[in-house]
Amino acid sequence: MAIVATSWPGSTVFPHVYRAGLATLEDRLGLVPVEFPSTRLTPDEAWRSPQARAADVNEAFADPQIAAVLSVIGGDDSVRILPYLDMDAIAEHPKIMLGYSDTTTQLVWLAQHGLVTFNGPSVMAGFAQAANLPGMIDHVRDILFTPADAYEYRPFTQWSAGYPDWSQQDGTRVNRLRRNSGWRWLRGSAPRSGRLFGGCIDVLDMMVGTPFWPGPEFFDDVILYLETSEDRPSAAQVGYWLRNYGAQGILQRIAGLVIGRPNGYDAAQVRELDRIVLERLDEWGIGEIPVLAGVDIGHTDPQFVVPNGVRAELDPGTGRFRLLEAAVL
Repeated sequence: MAIVATSWPGSTVFPHVYRAGLATLEDRLGLVPVEFPSTRLTPDEAWRSPQARAADVNEAFADPQIAAVLSVIGGDDSVRILPYLDMDAIAEHPKIMLGYSDTTTQLVWLAQHGLVTFNGPSVMAGFAQAANLPGMIDHVRDILFTPADAYEYRPFTQWSAGYPDWSQQDGTRVNRLRRNSGWRWLRGSAPRSGRLFGGCIDVLDMMVGTPFWPGPEFFDDVILYLETSEDRPSAAQVGYWLRNYGAQGILQRIAGLVIGRPNGYDAAQVRELDRIVLERLDEWGIGEIPVLAGVDIGHTDPQFVVPNGVRAELDPGTGRFRLLEAAVL
């Protein structure tokens, strides 16, 4: 498995957290991490050379010994590497790419070229803390190691938002675990299916208006999933982004909408987000598509591995969110 730092190279800032994540990959999953040069860059070096970060992705996909590519962590400028990705070569050598947050840019750009890409834990945020995240490793194995023709997502029993200060701990600890009260069906009565596509909405906004953002027709037959970053954008800001999707004609084309559990929201803010999501659908005249909220996707742990490009079903009647085909062949 190639380890790349396509955005912020946290591996050189908090190396003990990075090493904890590598240990999980080796000891719990039996993988052999191959550290690419970007993992050794300082933040300043990484910022100055998006070409070097992109080169790692290109080389990892070209290497026949590499079966998967995993990001160190997120960040805020990975959109700068997209012009340097060799998409022809990457598409010729499809393999697993896994990460979330700022890795969203690569995941959705590769997905537009026909690759199945995976929104899920990164080395430093997710895998480093896996021993304290009930159910996470089993879930990763289910999606990536033992593919089945169908897979039903079920809420993790517990969840946590964020980590104690990494400078004051070994990187494996998480903030207080809370009981998972389940998901919320905000709308819909009949099942709908479609291709999964989405990611961190803050990062997707960085792509809007660039050559890397798909046209509205791409969203036909898509179950769109969205989650918010640790920057904790307000419910109103999420509403502005969704209004933009409506103005582009995106919301009018999707088969369903999944909203990840927001990091840092209290109960009142969660209710406000639910209200605004429905309000944005209503203002564009969007009817009874299934809308599922509070899902274990994104910036809380443990988080689901969600495959872009794989068909899934939302069924409000039975409460099911499931994959309809294997994510890995």
